[in-house]
Amino acid sequence: MARKILVVGEVRDNSLRNVSFEAISAAKLASDNGEVVGVLIGNEVKNLAEQLIQYGADRVVIVEDEKLKQYTSDGYSQALLAVVDSENPDGIILGHTALGKDLAPRVASRLNSGLISDVTGLEEAGGNLVFTRPIYSGKAFEKKIVTDGLIFATIRPNNINPLEKDASRSGEVTTLSVEIKDLRTVIKEVVRKASEGVDLSEAKVVIAGGRGVKSAEGFEPLKELANVLGGAVGASRGACDADYCDYSLQIGQTGKVVTPDLYIACGISGAIQHLAGMSNSKVIVAINKDPEANIFKVADYGIVGDLFEVVPILTEEFKKLKVNA
Repeated sequence: MARKILVVGEVRDNSLRNVSFEAISAAKLASDNGEVVGVLIGNEVKNLAEQLIQYGADRVVIVEDEKLKQYTSDGYSQALLAVVDSENPDGIILGHTALGKDLAPRVASRLNSGLISDVTGLEEAGGNLVFTRPIYSGKAFEKKIVTDGLIFATIRPNNINPLEKDASRSGEVTTLSVEIKDLRTVIKEVVRKASEGVDLSEAKVVIAGGRGVKSAEGFEPLKELANVLGGAVGASRGACDADYCDYSLQIGQTGKVVTPDLYIACGISGAIQHLAGMSNSKVIVAINKDPEANIFKVADYGIVGDLFEVVPILTEEFKKLKVNA
């Protein structure tokens, strides 16, 4: 049955996050040859509409307002609810990001709708859309279907491949006028503590450090390796608690959940809380001096050794591979 699916494009620093394109890919399957409508909310975001279309959206609806320049629950929910009222969709899909985790439950509640969060897989079986999501900190997976009402889901970044970009695609871009009012929160300034470079939650390669890095300076070799591989640097809670790095880099049950193609754990023991945030990575490499470290139980490849000796060697070898490629 053909469906109309809304996809909320997430904008950061005037660019669309990659999870927006992954959401379009999921929506294409969910629509069953129906219509995929991109939604852009913000201020001066019209220039990004073409990208959503090139990655598979059939058309785009834009809600622009100075009050939407920075994300707030009140402002964005008003905008999205207005689009839903105008479009009357069969489903809504957005990224399972900090924004998505805040916005989706709020809107679902207003619509009296169910919500399937943190989806890592989507398929059609027996005429139903089957959503797969992790439970028990990633130790198991459950499959869910929507039997009635709106299909509303958030997808985990790096789990659903985006469609190939097609620069020849075209589609209608319209603007919906929405009065944004009664905001209880106004963002005056955003102070960024996260390091510049690749977004940790969307990185294809993550180099993570634990207490074994011993100091803030101990992260420098990890940063160099991440730079060579075009990846991002992360950390265990232990490293953050020890003030070796900012909590914005924390990976784990109380931090970010990442699913990169390659995860290199350096000096990380492998506490269950940390494993909850990275155990679904496609390939896991562990570097630790302790051969009994728990991280080796989930690692695809293990290196027993001093990270300050191993990481520089890996960095040099990867540099050679890049030169010869």
